[in-house]
Amino acid sequence: MTDLQSPVIPAGSMSGGEAFSAAADAALVLASGEVFWGRGAGAMGRAVGEICFNTSITGYQEILTDPSYAGQVIIFTFPHVGNVGANPEDLETTTPAARGCVFRADITDPASWRSAGHLDAWLKSQNMVAVTGIDTRRLTRLIRDTGAPSGIIVHVADGNALDVEVLAAEAAAWPGLEGMDLAKEVSCTQSYTWDETEWALGQGFGQQSEPKFHVVAVDYGAKRNILRCLASTGCAVTVVPATATADDILGLKPDGVFLSNGPGDPAATGVYAVPAVQGVLDANVPVFGICLGHQILALALGANTSKMHLGHRGANQPVKDLETGKVEITSQNHGFVVDRDSLPKGVTETHTSLFDGSLEGIRVDGKPIFSVQYHPEASPGPQDSHYLFDRFVALMEGAAP
Repeated sequence: MTDLQSPVIPAGSMSGGEAFSAAADAALVLASGEVFWGRGAGAMGRAVGEICFNTSITGYQEILTDPSYAGQVIIFTFPHVGNVGANPEDLETTTPAARGCVFRADITDPASWRSAGHLDAWLKSQNMVAVTGIDTRRLTRLIRDTGAPSGIIVHVADGNALDVEVLAAEAAAWPGLEGMDLAKEVSCTQSYTWDETEWALGQGFGQQSEPKFHVVAVDYGAKRNILRCLASTGCAVTVVPATATADDILGLKPDGVFLSNGPGDPAATGVYAVPAVQGVLDANVPVFGICLGHQILALALGANTSKMHLGHRGANQPVKDLETGKVEITSQNHGFVVDRDSLPKGVTETHTSLFDGSLEGIRVDGKPIFSVQYHPEASPGPQDSHYLFDRFVALMEGAAP
């Protein structure tokens, strides 16, 4: 370890967090004024956003490229990150939406045959700021107890040049995710088709050449592996922007409509997304939603959403299927939730979190419409919930003339 734990604190620094040392060229400063000094990695610069943590042990590149992390700085609770390196196969989108990341230890050198480069070099290529040497356990406990704070991470040539009071004020001025529509920032701007299937060892990605159904996927920030799962289950996929109207979607004559994951406040995105989804529901087309798509569907059905005290972000989240009694270990990334008490008549809860009892899935009684809060496509995470894509295909088979 370096002398980051040195008790030396420069004049003008704020109390709380880690002590400053000559080795520090980076810091995380919270809106409360707490400062966590560290070592810089990735690009130099600054990034402000909501500070959240992810408990996954692997899959850091997939996490950092998940569009659902727009507006957020990610703390990795696993202490050693980087051993898999970085490669183009593990990207979930072309341009990462996460604003930065925080690690306990220096980034590990790659030790995987799949690695195409060092994670630090990849972070630099993406212009993503990172801070290492942070007491992530302490920081995680703080978030667990008080909720996800606003904060700013900074990586500079000289840590002595950091004015923490100015940085804390900048973090405090950031408005937060509540009320923020971020889907437009990460969505595609024009429609495109998708036929790539899931990755297989020794084969790489495949291609769907004989699809049985046509699915229109509304892109609120879709991960690539969701599209791959749809293609792998026999679907030709047309991806449309988040702002697509019901006429835009139905004009493509879909056998089913998929509502993707994405970032931000669902109520804000719902201003334009809810009327489109309601138009699709009126057409009696099978609908499947994930994460933000689940929340948008719930809003379209008349339910409400709210910001969680502590979101779910990790690859080990237990969820119970209330209809089968089975427990799935799931991958999750969300900070908003559908309010159970707001579900209208005719909408049934199907899945529940075994961590905090929050609602994790719904279906519309008697109609081919369902959604889940978690990520059945994983990437990273377990594949316990892949059956949901098969369920969607079965609903399209049942709806076929």
